[in-house]
Amino acid sequence: MSASSSTSQLIEKADAALKAGNLKDAEKLYEQVLTTSSAGNAHTTDTSIQQQHLRDQETALVKLGEIYRDQKNADALSSVINQSRAFMSSTAKAKTAKLIRTLLDFFTSIPDSYDVQKQTLTDNIAWAKAEKRIFLKHSLETRLVGLQLETHQYRPALALIDQLLTELKRLDDKMILTEVHLLESRVYRGIGNMAKAKAALTSSRTAANSIYCPPLLQAALDLQSGILHAEDKDYTTAYSYFYEPEDVNSLLTIKLATKYAQMRDVESMRAIARAHQERNLSEFEKALRDYRDELSSDPTIRSHLASLYDNLLEQNLLRIIEPYSVVEISHVAELVGQERQGVESKLSQMILDKVFYGVLDQGRGCLLVFDEPEGDNTYGAAIETLEEVGKVVQSLYAKTVQIA
Repeated sequence: MSASSSTSQLIEKADAALKAGNLKDAEKLYEQVLTTSSAGNAHTTDTSIQQQHLRDQETALVKLGEIYRDQKNADALSSVINQSRAFMSSTAKAKTAKLIRTLLDFFTSIPDSYDVQKQTLTDNIAWAKAEKRIFLKHSLETRLVGLQLETHQYRPALALIDQLLTELKRLDDKMILTEVHLLESRVYRGIGNMAKAKAALTSSRTAANSIYCPPLLQAALDLQSGILHAEDKDYTTAYSYFYEPEDVNSLLTIKLATKYAQMRDVESMRAIARAHQERNLSEFEKALRDYRDELSSDPTIRSHLASLYDNLLEQNLLRIIEPYSVVEISHVAELVGQERQGVESKLSQMILDKVFYGVLDQGRGCLLVFDEPEGDNTYGAAIETLEEVGKVVQSLYAKTVQIA
């Protein structure tokens, strides 16, 4: 029996064991494929057998990665990636990059795996550098920057970005250059440097214009554009990249969106949209509690939801106090369903911002609401008159000097 047929049979047995739920047996069989393939391939000159060995080995690596991903075993997944180096040394560089990206993507489903993933990336970057696999090195370094961004390690991320940009500009690799500039924009936004965040985004878009930009990368560019415009409170432009809460329900009826309609991320948007449409603060707060992970994990979403909640509270307060000239603060708090102290603080802020005119009488625990004062133009008119008189005096003085 040839080594090729042997490994193919092992793959079939491993797949059957995996389907039956015998993970330990499947794991051992896939590992056996790796060792058998390497041994059997050492002395053969048959190209087809060699290729079959490589295909079997690649299948075994990916299957092992899937097993450890499902088991949430980050250390074992890291071992598989490091183990794959022997296989990658005998394959095409493009295939190597695709395989290692596939294996690294499995970390996404494993919680609290940042440290293991970071060490795995660092080790493989060093290996790619030693093997002079420059494209793979850049790809792994770009992923490491993304990981540093997720863990708010902005300083090392910027240092690695500077190094990457120097190398990429020399190689003129537009695709990775687009990704790195986009990451640079996100890092600068993370540290609050909006000017450099916009400049990096512009550089990313410039690089993307000269290549075919994959849909996911284009979506990431548009997302960052919308975020930066929203940070500047340029909501008109941001709206061209995003949608308002009122649009959520209509968007979810589109045929392409129906298969995602029951996902928690989508349900959270629907809950927020419903609460906003009904101007219901209690429903808004309930949505924030029920979908805490979906709505509070991202700082951008959290920030804008806080602003939306503040606006919603303001609108409710204005509607409640509108018919009154004097109203107890406790009554307003009861109607709006909030703590008295928080309502009092918000009303005070609204008065200072001149959202409405009034005063808080804390002794009586009341809010006094005034009509909007009519503009008095007397002062402005007096200033204008004095300015005109000044011009006349200057003119007369000039004529007097000429006569003299």
